[in-house]
Amino acid sequence: MLTTNPNTLITRFKYQSLLRQDSAGRRIILKGTISSQPALLLVERAAFDTDPAYLNSFPRLVTHVNNLGDNDIYRWYMANSLPDGTLDQPTPPDLKLNLIYPCTEAHVAKYSFQQSRVVVETPEIYAKFVRPHMQRCREEGRLNWVFNIIEGRTEQENVLFRSKEADVKDDFLLLPDLNWDRKTIGGLHLLALVERRDLWSVRDLTRGDVKWLRHLRATMVKTVEGLYEGVEGDMLKFYVHYQPTYYHFHIHIVHVDLDPNATQGVGKAISLDNVISQLDTMSGNLTGMADVDLMYTVGEASELWTKMFLPLKEGKTPDTIG
Repeated sequence: MLTTNPNTLITRFKYQSLLRQDSAGRRIILKGTISSQPALLLVERAAFDTDPAYLNSFPRLVTHVNNLGDNDIYRWYMANSLPDGTLDQPTPPDLKLNLIYPCTEAHVAKYSFQQSRVVVETPEIYAKFVRPHMQRCREEGRLNWVFNIIEGRTEQENVLFRSKEADVKDDFLLLPDLNWDRKTIGGLHLLALVERRDLWSVRDLTRGDVKWLRHLRATMVKTVEGLYEGVEGDMLKFYVHYQPTYYHFHIHIVHVDLDPNATQGVGKAISLDNVISQLDTMSGNLTGMADVDLMYTVGEASELWTKMFLPLKEGKTPDTIG
């Protein structure tokens, strides 16, 4: 092996091909040569500097901010944190920004670090405490941005597909998740929003919905295959969240190569196929997911923990969450 200054090796690397890119686009593996010898270069974006002085100046350091869309209090952008390139090789955006403005204390709590707890929600706990909590959240206007999309008032440029079913209550629309860059196929993440408003979460599904759910899944597969060349049905995962971020039933569709994270983990994600299978084994069309125990995780700052599961753990009767 030739001895050389290690600091000069990177600049001498001659690129030949891209071997792999992770689904989030933050890590790439390049094949090339150095002095005619084969070499691999593994590149990963470094962590953000958390020095207060840097964070204070961060908004002023971001350039070429390009708004991708907005809905109610939510806005998302692509931007640069790197120096400008040349005219023939401009610097590509390296930041994806999501802005919530004006935000609420609930948003602050959601995005702050908090210890998670594992809880088991029985049908009785759901009916007595969680269902009323869901209703209050819906009545507070937290779903305005969802209804804006469904009713065609905002984000129509982001709607990838809008179904036209024989029964309008079975319609759904497809749009990209805010966390997908919309170009890395391995990181594909879509949302299917149902148009009917009687389904708040997976808890509202019954055995009578099995036929509709199977048709919905088949339609989603066919639609995604048509939208993205090279993507086949067995490259896709379908799941729902419980507890969901918002109480209007929606389905997540992700590429199998998308790096699993907490939102796909046990205690948050439930496979749509498993839900359909479980419903199909039940007796009576009105029997459903409201009749089973569900395990999930909650943060210690969430209302579900502070006002319900913590009192239950302490042997107390929870107050109704308000």
